[in-house]
Amino acid sequence: MTFYLMREYRMDITTTQNLLFFWSAATNFLPIVGAVVADSYLGRFLTIGLGSIFSFMVTVKSTTEAWPMGTVVLWLTAMIPRARPPPCNQSGQACKSTTTSQYMLLVFSFLLMSIGAGGIRSSSLAFGANQLDKGDNNPNKYKMMESFFTWYYTLCVASVLIALTGIVYLQDRLGWKVGFGVPAILMFLSALSFYLASPFYIKPKVRSNVFASFIQVIVVACKNRELHYPNQNSDYHHKNGSGHQVPTEKLRFLNKACIIKRPEDVKPNGVAANPWNLCTVEQVEELKALIRVLPLWSTGIMISINMSQSSFPLLQAQSMDRHLTKGFEIPAGSFGMFMMIALTIWVFLYDRVMLPLASKIKGRPVRLKPIVRMGIGIFVSCMSMVVSGIIEHVRRRKAIYQGLLNNSQGLVEMSALWLIIPNCLNGIAEAFSSIGSTEFYYSELPRSMSSIASALLGLGMAVASLLASVILSAADKYTKGEGKESWVSSNINKGHYEYYYWFLALLTAFNLIYFVACCWHYGTSVEVDITIKMMELSDDDD
Repeated sequence: MTFYLMREYRMDITTTQNLLFFWSAATNFLPIVGAVVADSYLGRFLTIGLGSIFSFMVTVKSTTEAWPMGTVVLWLTAMIPRARPPPCNQSGQACKSTTTSQYMLLVFSFLLMSIGAGGIRSSSLAFGANQLDKGDNNPNKYKMMESFFTWYYTLCVASVLIALTGIVYLQDRLGWKVGFGVPAILMFLSALSFYLASPFYIKPKVRSNVFASFIQVIVVACKNRELHYPNQNSDYHHKNGSGHQVPTEKLRFLNKACIIKRPEDVKPNGVAANPWNLCTVEQVEELKALIRVLPLWSTGIMISINMSQSSFPLLQAQSMDRHLTKGFEIPAGSFGMFMMIALTIWVFLYDRVMLPLASKIKGRPVRLKPIVRMGIGIFVSCMSMVVSGIIEHVRRRKAIYQGLLNNSQGLVEMSALWLIIPNCLNGIAEAFSSIGSTEFYYSELPRSMSSIASALLGLGMAVASLLASVILSAADKYTKGEGKESWVSSNINKGHYEYYYWFLALLTAFNLIYFVACCWHYGTSVEVDITIKMMELSDDDD
């Protein structure tokens, strides 16, 4: 996509990367909206179905988060010559720039695929889990669920590898028409098969939304701000069937949302007469739990910023020797596959080799806490940026030595296989951080907030994309001047991409210090089995 925008739409590297940042932000944020729609209004089946339709209108390939990246609309921009700027002629005239209508069509295609991702990503995992729970108290259901999760994520990784190898190869060798058209056809077949299997699906009923519950707590707490705290636990409103839990003292102001002002505020069946005037203790504690994990959640944003720097390694690979043999070279867009391969291998080694070996040596079960893995992920991500900067520093020096300062298309006599190192480090950082973060959210948040736990990672990626755009724009603006090239110049040999990498490494180092402070303030954490949590959520749906 970077090459498509730079070559066909003549965007510079900063504009290209910022557009992809905004696209990524929308694609990672809309699944949260999709979760609200699925849980409160349409249900998961219809949400996935509508998302599949939008995705067919806009689907080309997947990334590490398995979100659609292209579309029939995007395919049309490659098929219809007038949908993009005409090729530059050789008569010396200036190349025509992208018109407003052409640019809007491109952005419209991005918007459609983001909406499609919002429908599919928000519900596909939970909807799949629903299919395994027949309500028959199957003693093997936890094992079945664990197997389902394993295959789900394995196939997500497989789809990314296919995208970064097969699809990229088609785009590189056969052009954009074929490269965008083949995935669009595959998405059509996927959506068709999903609808054809409709009679066989278990379709849970729509349930109440936890997001609305949070808003109710805040509104009611503000309404009751003049109330005094009661001395008796019976003056607090509790959920039917729950124990009479006393609200915690942390964030005490929110406790006013569950204070019973008048007996008539509670119906004879124990339910609040108006949920916008009285909340339960359980609602209040759920919001407190979310607020408590937010500082640690914010520490993962920096890793996502580092992971989102996809365009710069692409230009690096394009300028280096990518040959494996004399007759075959790796497409520049395929180097991201090494990150996924490293992630997969590391997860296998960690779970099947390192932990069993450590447990055997210690004589007891050994497992790193999720919060520890999150910290390791931040450290490895920092090292990845440092190594990326070193490789780029060496590559640029070689390019200048070869006289390629003004020729960004020239081939530097340096193997692109060096880029495998930072890609592998990124994969290990992703394995530690993303998996650790997901386990942390599931273990620290109440069972009723499992949908929130699954949405937090995507929300962090959305925020990271926006912040990455701010950082990139600032670096471009403040590092260039009269006679001075920007760090992130479109001419990779004139720019200083290594300075930009090292700046990100410095920010990541500060983020690691911030993470340690957040851990100290948070205190002890707990661990639970995510599979059991997901099964409990599935039971709640039924």
